[in-house]
Amino acid sequence: MQKKDIGLAVLVLLVGAVVAIINPRFLSPINLSNTANLIGLFGLFSIAEAFVIVTAGIELSVGSVIALIGVLFVDMIVVQDIPWPIAAVLVLLIGSVFGVIHGLLITKLKLQPFVVTLCGLLIYRGIARVYTEDGTAGFSFGDSFPTLEWLTSGRTGGVPHSFIAFVIVAIIAWFVLHRTVFGRHLFAVGKNEEAAKFTGINSTRVIILAYVICAVLTSLSAIYFAMYTRSIHPGSHGNFYELYAIAAAVLGGFSLRGGEGSIIGVVLGVILLQELENLVNLLGIPSSFKFAVMGSVILLGVIADTQVSRYRDARRNARALASVSGDDGEAISKG
Repeated sequence: MQKKDIGLAVLVLLVGAVVAIINPRFLSPINLSNTANLIGLFGLFSIAEAFVIVTAGIELSVGSVIALIGVLFVDMIVVQDIPWPIAAVLVLLIGSVFGVIHGLLITKLKLQPFVVTLCGLLIYRGIARVYTEDGTAGFSFGDSFPTLEWLTSGRTGGVPHSFIAFVIVAIIAWFVLHRTVFGRHLFAVGKNEEAAKFTGINSTRVIILAYVICAVLTSLSAIYFAMYTRSIHPGSHGNFYELYAIAAAVLGGFSLRGGEGSIIGVVLGVILLQELENLVNLLGIPSSFKFAVMGSVILLGVIADTQVSRYRDARRNARALASVSGDDGEAISKG
């Protein structure tokens, strides 16, 4: 683990201890199980966001994609009577198309990721609202999909399957990002895209794949949310989820300038955010306050990232100056 991850892990334990002291119900089996379920649900799209942020990009359409994909998935299995495995594959493919479109607009047309994904945020939610005629998509009385419900909403030994899915995705994401050539290319492109090109890295392919991975994982998360909520109103479903994902990634050490981050850090960031939200609920504070918490987390994370970067740059410049001074001194003494 990196030093940032260790520090964040300590913070997670401290906040958990504080919450447990304030309200012992925090450690009750039912509350821990519910918290684990939410960690799994929110963790999937937080990891998705991390793959984009590491390339110095941003994905602001996460919540809208969750709303649109959720609506399409429910419509396919309830109204269109499409078998749920086929419906799941179809919505994942649709999500991958969104990722390809975003990647191409960013790499080929040289549009800013912020602009592209902000437009996506508006477009996808608008399509979802038109598709449902601003109504609610959901399950009717008697609709039952036992296998799908067990896979998404079920529990094994008290552990929610959403949390298990999150752990599996996190392990795969960690391996891809930290132990493969593609992962090193993601970091290289995020650190300095031009320099990465000079080393032979196809930055266009890397960035497009990052957005595809993000979109597919977000679509997977949409399926879990659809089965968790059982009804989707496209005007509100998934609102501000992109902020949650950014906050978790920033907490996890992913720099918004790209080229830095740790999947373990994202996992810890998701846990910390859920602890804070749990604290808000246990203390009886209005749930709307959680947005203030997320905003504060993002702000503090950016400030910390900026200060750390300045400190590193200052040390690097100091070493370079000392090295030059040492060489000059040695040259003078030889002369």
